[in-house]
Amino acid sequence: MEPLPAPSPTSVRIAGDHYQWLIAWTGCLTLLRENAIHTANPVISVGVEADDAGNLDDVVLLRHNPPHTYIQVKYTVSSATPVNEEYLTKPSPTGGPSILKKIAKTWRTLTADGIDADLAIVTNRAPDAHDPLIAVRDARTQLLLPKAADGTARSKTGQARTRWAQNAGLSETELHDLLSRLRFDLSRELAHVYEQLQLLMAVCGLRNDSHAVDEGANWVAQQVRYGHRTLTLDMVKAAVDNLNLKTGPAYAILSIATLKPDPLAAEADHTINWIDRFETDSEYTKRRPLAPATWAQLQDDIEAAPARLPGRTNVSVSGSLRLAPAFLTGTAFRMVTGADLAVLQRGDLWSTRDAYDAEYAPMIKDYDIGQGEDLAVGINVTVKAQDFTEDVREYVEAQNIPASKLLILTPPAGPKDRSVLDSPAANALAVGMRNALRRPARTIPRIHLFLACPMGLALLLGHRWNRLRPTMVYEDVSTAQVYEPAFFVQA
Repeated sequence: MEPLPAPSPTSVRIAGDHYQWLIAWTGCLTLLRENAIHTANPVISVGVEADDAGNLDDVVLLRHNPPHTYIQVKYTVSSATPVNEEYLTKPSPTGGPSILKKIAKTWRTLTADGIDADLAIVTNRAPDAHDPLIAVRDARTQLLLPKAADGTARSKTGQARTRWAQNAGLSETELHDLLSRLRFDLSRELAHVYEQLQLLMAVCGLRNDSHAVDEGANWVAQQVRYGHRTLTLDMVKAAVDNLNLKTGPAYAILSIATLKPDPLAAEADHTINWIDRFETDSEYTKRRPLAPATWAQLQDDIEAAPARLPGRTNVSVSGSLRLAPAFLTGTAFRMVTGADLAVLQRGDLWSTRDAYDAEYAPMIKDYDIGQGEDLAVGINVTVKAQDFTEDVREYVEAQNIPASKLLILTPPAGPKDRSVLDSPAANALAVGMRNALRRPARTIPRIHLFLACPMGLALLLGHRWNRLRPTMVYEDVSTAQVYEPAFFVQA
């Protein structure tokens, strides 16, 4: 991309407004989805430049019961100024109160009657890694606490707390209360906002291309121009119909992150965050739990998820997880429970609801093992056939797995990259593979399952894993022995 000229004041203002409309459209989608799946305390309206919200009026999410959410949106076209004490405490360009002082005043007004409030600053500005308080922000909660409360009054953190309190016109106790509910949603670059919106629109059952995102944001802008500061559920539903955005049902969101942060974690109805409990710092090399964390603990967390979700009929799985956890998640919401599952795969929503013309009967190759009565099964959709078969066979034999034989199942056209292109094809192949295994597995004690396939297919396969035998699922951990047992699933 060629360098762009310096933005004019008008272009800066337009970019900032569009950023705000995108954040407001995010609130509209939360309103739509939470009411569709009947959450316990849904958003009932979205305010844009709302009345009686002080300096936190940019986007307001009013819920059936408080706390309501009040958001200040800050956009910049320059990365020169990070979020730090100077940015938050300096007077406005006209000599008025600082951002922190305005927020403190608004917070006092909003909570004067004893009703709590959820507060947030949403900005594309980055946090200052050298600021005593901003640097200790918890990325999971976006709060500065609890670490901002550490340290004596003479410590750098303590001295910063004193300066913040003085600037805000608060006592340090009041500052602590404010920081316990003020979220710093930082580094929300425009591309990240679009990514989150595309994911959220998909799980709302809407078209989720970038054009659809812009249509939603432009609708918000139009309402503001018309003087509508409160956007209701009926208004958002009508907009969805008028813009022809609807494609399917809305889903409850289950966020499972083991490799990298999930853009939808903040919107999720239940979150399982294992990023720090998997080995290595790189999302590309995370393979297994980091001791003392275990596969068994992760299995407990995943299998407990169904009871913690509202509207369990339709569940969308977001986040980043390897194949064994994806398969296990599918079994936790398997078809016999009446649940429908969905997952985003290469930008498309793969759903168990999607129809297909006929099941895809897989090709099957049979290898004698002769070490017992169990059955070893390899599902190979993406890896060079000889490499996968050799890795699985060598592991089964070296570990003395009590299998009588090894079955390798591949798509009809053989394993290759992008051999499963869409949701109907994935469902057809999952059903075909399951059905192909029912007869050979009918009399054996246990299945030992090895997977090399798209994550979405592993989830759909687990969802349909019924009328089979108890199954040990193995994960590729990229060690000398390649695999290790991860989960034991009753089937």
